[in-house]
Amino acid sequence: MVSLPKLLAFDLDGTLIPDGGVLVPLATRQALARVRDAGIQVAIITGRDVPPPDVLDAAQPVAVAGSNGGHILLNGVMHREARFTPADLRAVLAHQLHGARVIAFALDRVYVDLPPGAPVPEWLQRRPHAPLHEAPEEQIIKVGFWHPDIRHWRDHLSSSLPHLVLTGAQDPYPDFLTVTPSGADKGAALGAIAEALGLTLEQCWAFGDSDNDVAMLELAGHAVQVGRLPLLTPHADEVIEGPDQLGAFLNGLLDRLPQPARR
Repeated sequence: MVSLPKLLAFDLDGTLIPDGGVLVPLATRQALARVRDAGIQVAIITGRDVPPPDVLDAAQPVAVAGSNGGHILLNGVMHREARFTPADLRAVLAHQLHGARVIAFALDRVYVDLPPGAPVPEWLQRRPHAPLHEAPEEQIIKVGFWHPDIRHWRDHLSSSLPHLVLTGAQDPYPDFLTVTPSGADKGAALGAIAEALGLTLEQCWAFGDSDNDVAMLELAGHAVQVGRLPLLTPHADEVIEGPDQLGAFLNGLLDRLPQPARR
């Protein structure tokens, strides 16, 4: 009989919700309600800086780690954050990628240059934002790059600033690179959340679909890969096909739990 997990930690895009989505599938929402009824806590650990409202409503997480662990909220209260040093931020932004789209994230504002005359994207309309050159050097927790040749910039940063956390620039996001400060990765976030909740990592299950999830899949007591990305498979104990299968998986897990945990 399967032992009872105390915490389920979910990535967002491609795991809890479809990639780029904002709504939790109905079957997953219903399964998450059963998870809560069974006394199992939920954490969101995502590369996004802020989860969509529907995710927070459906999951009712005890912990939210955004920006790949750049900041962690416990019950809505800031628990930990990691920021770039000014020198590291200047080096990260000193790229030579013509036409690259670059976004710098602080806790309360997004810094990005939009092409002249381009409409403001819907997601950005909901966020305080300013031009990239106004980004305060002491407050940035994540930088994102979009460019078809981004892999070369990742290789440069990997050799020149090896203490930084680099994810993406490979399948399933070959044109997108995320850079976060030292210690801002999903494995560190899972460890910090477990410690704060008085749990061991063995009591935590992690769910993820891409390279930035490797760190937490390696540490969790049980790792569930969502999708078929080959680089994740060596780190997974189980594999499900995609977010549309997550609800059924969670229901199957709950059906296998010891009877006292099923209310």
